[in-house]
Formats: sequence, structure tokens, C-alpha cells
Amino acid sequence: MPSGLHKMQVEASVEELWKYVSVMDVWAPLVPGYIDHKILSESESTWKFKTDMGFLKKKIHLKVDITDWQEPSKVTFNLTGINERFQGHGFFESESIGKDTSNMTGYLEINAEGPLAKMVNPLLNSILPEMTTELTEAVAYKVEGIYSSR
Repeated sequence: MPSGLHKMQVEASVEELWKYVSVMDVWAPLVPGYIDHKILSESESTWKFKTDMGFLKKKIHLKVDITDWQEPSKVTFNLTGINERFQGHGFFESESIGKDTSNMTGYLEINAEGPLAKMVNPLLNSILPEMTTELTEAVAYKVEGIYSSR
């Protein structure tokens, strides 16, 4: 199944990271290719973004279901395609390595289904690692920008 994992050190505490990632409205716009998102409930939202898979450029509309909030260190979610046939899941996780320093891990796994899956999954294999890195770094740098003036 196509996936991406990115781990990095962040100059922020686990609690500061949690304050940020526990509110989808603030980090949803950091998704690469972001167009729009709507919060349906505390655990459900829909997101729209553009993706460039080489020769294939698509607008993706998906449903995000938060499956677990483990304060202060992990949020886990499922992804379901609304306009395309795919399923996936992911998480953000943080681990304290000092008073104001943490390791943060972002993970995304998406699998295309249906007649185009044989073509789309290899493309996802090539873009998901980069997409996961971009999103994880964007969240980390945003949090560092908020809390670096301690």
C-alpha cells in the first residue's frame, strides 16, 4: 500500500504541538495543494486539494474521520475518497525529548481502488513520501513560529 512517513525534531513541547494539531481548522490549510475544508463534527471533516501526480493532475475531495485523540501525543485518522475511489489512514505523533523539544512523526497511507488502481497506486508510491514530508514540516515550522518567542 502506498505510504509516506516523516520524522523530525521540533523546537516545541509535546503540549504545544498538541494545542496545534488538535484543532483541524488551523492545520488543514497546510496540506499540499489545499483548496478548502469543512468541519462536520469534532471528528469528521471534508477536505479538497489539488495533487500533481506527474502527468495526472487531480482535484481530490476526501472525508477525514478522526479515529483517536490521544492527548497530548497522537491523533489518528482515516481517509475516504469522495470523488475518487481510495481508502487510507494516517497519524501525527509526538514524543518529548526535552523541555521544549519533541520528535514529531507524520504518516500517510493511501490505496487507490477500482479500475485505475494499477495506474494510480504506483504514482501514489512516488508522491506520498514527499507529501507527508511537506505536511509534517509545515505543521512543525508553524508550531515553532508560534512558540519560539518563549
